[in-house]
Amino acid sequence: MPDNKPANPMPMQGEGDRIGARKFDAAQTAFAKSGKVAAKAAEARRALDGPEGAELEAARRKTARGDTGKSRG
Repeated sequence: MPDNKPANPMPMQGEGDRIGARKFDAAQTAFAKSGKVAAKAAEARRALDGPEGAELEAARRKTARGDTGKSRG
């Protein structure tokens, strides 16, 4: 009797990773429905207005330019 399980349960899908996209969408939907959005937004606002604000803004600008700090090799 042949084994019908895929050889690799998490196959590489490249740039169009549909499995990852579905997981991300499900997690985001669950968070949005959790009732924690306003509290997390307030937490982020306090962090931006606090002592770490300049560092957070620098990181935001860096990633907006596409620099994630990861090697592209």
